[in-house]
Order: sequence, then structure tokens, then C-alpha cells
Amino acid sequence: MPSREDPCACSPFGVSQLGSHRVILVVAATEPELTGANGVRTLACGIGPVESAATTARGLANLQPAAVLHVGIAGARTLPAPSLVIGSESVYEDAGRGGLVRERVAPDPRLLEAARRALPEAHVLPIGTSARVGGTRGCEVEAMEGFAVLRAAELAGIPAVEVRAVSNEIDEPDRARWRFDDALAALAASLPRLLAELQK
Repeated sequence: MPSREDPCACSPFGVSQLGSHRVILVVAATEPELTGANGVRTLACGIGPVESAATTARGLANLQPAAVLHVGIAGARTLPAPSLVIGSESVYEDAGRGGLVRERVAPDPRLLEAARRALPEAHVLPIGTSARVGGTRGCEVEAMEGFAVLRAAELAGIPAVEVRAVSNEIDEPDRARWRFDDALAALAASLPRLLAELQK
């Protein structure tokens, strides 16, 4: 199987084969967020909406997966770390409210239900996307790539869902108090359950 350093390498058919299971691409901003995604294709798409959109679009074109699972850590307003959150929709908060730019993408309903079965303890909430920390307004949960990854998947006609682990309070300025390790551990522990359910 190709290494994570070569995320766009693929078989002659454009995807890796996993027996009778559906071929899933797990996308995260950084390599540490992909820990636990064993036995499937992974793609580190980079941080922020622009980098993640461009890298994900290229990866989808090359790999042509059957589904995308987008994972990562996130900030939250009231949820404690390391709560798990399944995105009921991805909201592009940087778009404003002018109607000129697409602002929301819904996850694939079947993937959403599979994620809920795999992670019954997870909250199901909208996840806001912004290029800067604290850039969201209406969402409880904030990250920097979700809308970009799900929109790239939508444009490619590939079903997708977003799952996050909370690492910090959005308005906490002291990053020494952000619980990165706890959130990454929670995410890594959730991935085998998610993948087992999504591949059915």
C-alpha cells in the first residue's frame, strides 16, 4: 500500500482495493489527525480552507474513492474536550451572509447515520469553517477545513461526512491550555469504529 507521503499514488483503476468493502479516503489537515486510520487511504490536506480544498480536489481526482471521511480536532464554545462531534452540516463562516458564495454543505445521509451508529456518544451539530481561530459566529464547533473538504467531495460527486474531536474552547487565548493530545487520542480511538461501520 502506498505510504502517507504519497497520498495520490493509486492502482490502475484509481483506487485501492479493500475486498468487498467500500473504498474510503480519510482526510485530515495534518498527519497526527490520521492516526488510527489503518488499512485505508489517507490524505493530509493541509490547514485552512484554501489549502484543504485544493489538495482534497486533487486527491479525489486521482484516487476516486467511494466515500470521504473528514476528521480532525476542533474548538468549541461549550463542549468540553475531548468531546466527539459529527457534523450535521458544514458551514462556511467566512462567506458572510451575502448569498454570493455557497455557505453550507450537508453530509451524505447514509454516512451520517453510519457515523451515528459507530459513535453513539458523539454530538451531532453544525461545524463552522473559518480561516482564522475565532472566526465563526453561529456554530458551537469551529474548525478550519470542513466546508472545503465536503464541498470538494460534493463537486466530485463523492459522499462525505465530517467528524471532529474537541481540543479547546474557541475563545481560550492560552494555547498551553488546549488539550491537543486528549483530542488526538479520542479521534484515534474513534477511527476504527467509524471505519468498520462506514465500510459495511
